[in-house]
Amino acid sequence: MNFEYHNPTHLIFGAGTLSQLGEVASRQGKKALIVTGGGSVKRSGTFERAVASLKAKGITFAECSGVEPNPRIATVRRGARIAREEGCDVVIALGGGSTMDAAKVMAAAFYYDGDPWDMIYHGQPAPHVPTRALPIITVPTLAATGSEMNMGAVISNEEITEKSFVQAECLYPAVALVDPELTLSVPKDQTAYGVCDIITHVTEAYFNGVDGTPIQDRFAEGVILTMLEWGAKAVADGEDLEARAQVQWASIVALNGWVNAGTNGGFPVHMIEHTLSAFHDITHGAGLSVVNPAWMRFAANHRPQKFVQFSERIFGLKAKGSDDLDCALQGIDRFEAFLKEIGCPTRLTDLKIDDTLLTRYAQETLRIIHDEKGNLPGRPPMSEADIVAVLRVAL
Repeated sequence: MNFEYHNPTHLIFGAGTLSQLGEVASRQGKKALIVTGGGSVKRSGTFERAVASLKAKGITFAECSGVEPNPRIATVRRGARIAREEGCDVVIALGGGSTMDAAKVMAAAFYYDGDPWDMIYHGQPAPHVPTRALPIITVPTLAATGSEMNMGAVISNEEITEKSFVQAECLYPAVALVDPELTLSVPKDQTAYGVCDIITHVTEAYFNGVDGTPIQDRFAEGVILTMLEWGAKAVADGEDLEARAQVQWASIVALNGWVNAGTNGGFPVHMIEHTLSAFHDITHGAGLSVVNPAWMRFAANHRPQKFVQFSERIFGLKAKGSDDLDCALQGIDRFEAFLKEIGCPTRLTDLKIDDTLLTRYAQETLRIIHDEKGNLPGRPPMSEADIVAVLRVAL
């Protein structure tokens, strides 16, 4: 392994930590742009509590509300404009992964004279990589994307039906203020989709990464086992604060760079799902719960050994050998059954997606990201026909 690991985000974790927001913000600026989603933070009283903490420390604020579940570039443009017009010097993301992603790009767009869509990698030859952003404070209200402690963001462009990502050092939040109490009001279905999202973050690198990463394998397996136990508890009883805390911590660990350090893995499942949600505006975790098991069955046929390891360590199955494909597939079946048990969709038809545009989805995915041979990066690399085949299995 050869790698570098760096994460400058200051993490403050624990029930009741929302009360520290004013103190935390006062170290970053004097006027905040508060970025929120569809209104749940106001209905729950979270917004009012956040504002009270800010006011107690003399922090004024402007607001950009209405960030969509798949955040739109138009909303990012609006937020950056509000921040400039209001003279904001710190950005606070108060919401789920979409809110945090949008807030990150707004913070970078504050300093960029061009179109923020230039920052989103969508197949263009020279994307604009931002190097400067307003300080960002993330306050997640949903355990799913892990965006609160990483340098990535995913944004959609509804005008051209595209959804893709940006990664830049300046997008690391200055502080992640993580209060599991804020997730107690998350509905059962969104909790389940978040559990799937968390698992998929680690399975991507686990199955697509380089060989010789036993420590990272064990980290990933720990996250998966935690989700099988505590994720199920959080779905069954949304008021279980201990379960919510364990899921929230797993969400952070799954994508703050630690579990995946040194693996250099591709994210083919995410890239395929991005295309599906660009076309159909589905919830990201719900799309992953359909695509991931179908992709796993495809990949297991090419590399059964890692899937045998998964089946044995996660589900306690006993293989006849390291290349026992039947054991590998049984483990995948068990994983899919878990997703179904907690309420996730496992077929495209569950999402009201038929086979009409399968080739188009594959083509769009490859247009946005491909290797030197034109394939989707992963183990194995995927051709257009491979992507279509996986989507057919997912029907």
